[in-house]
Amino acid sequence: MQREGVFREMKRRRSYEKPSEKAAREKNEAIRRARKLARKKAIREGLIAAPRNKRVDDRKHGASPRMQASSMERSTSTSTQT
Repeated sequence: MQREGVFREMKRRRSYEKPSEKAAREKNEAIRRARKLARKKAIREGLIAAPRNKRVDDRKHGASPRMQASSMERSTSTSTQT
């Protein structure tokens, strides 16, 4: 149901949406879809690198891999300086 957009549709229908807002939303959604398609095509063709997968254990602790890596770098750099 998530993939089909049922929940998004229910949330959107909770209140009235002006026709101008609807048109702007649909235009933005179309742009987002086109960019996603172009990004996937570029990855398939090897023009850009595929995004790196996040490690499962990093997500369990709530910190992003970048945050953990930078804190690890700081701790190793301070320990080597002393």
